[in-house]
Amino acid sequence: QVQLVESGGGLVQPGGSLRLSCAASGRFFNIGAMGWYRQAPGKRRELVATMTSIGIPTYADSVRGRFIISRDNDKNAVYLEMNSLKPEDTAVYYCNTKTDNNANEYWGQGTQVTVSS
Repeated sequence: QVQLVESGGGLVQPGGSLRLSCAASGRFFNIGAMGWYRQAPGKRRELVATMTSIGIPTYADSVRGRFIISRDNDKNAVYLEMNSLKPEDTAVYYCNTKTDNNANEYWGQGTQVTVSS
C-alpha cells in the first residue's frame, strides 16, 4: 500500500502563486509517473500535469506556461509550482502516482486551491 500526502493548498488572489507538494510512502518496488489532477465543483477530474520517472512533463493546455511540475526521485516526491493563478484554477488538487511498473495507481486525499480576490 502507498500513501500520498499533499500539502500547500490555500487561498490566493488572482495573479498570485502557490506551490503544492506530494510525498509517497509505503511499500512499492518502483514509482512511475507522478502528477497532479484537479476537480472543480460540478466538473470532472482533469489532468493538470504529470512527469515520468525520467523527468518528461506533460501539461494541460490550460496551465502550460503558468504551472511547473518537478519531482525528486530520492524523496519520492512531486511538486507543482502554480503561477499567474486565475479564478478558474480553483479546485481540489489531487496527487497521483503509479507504482510497480504501472500495476497500481494511488491518489492523495486532495488539497483545496482557491483563487479569489
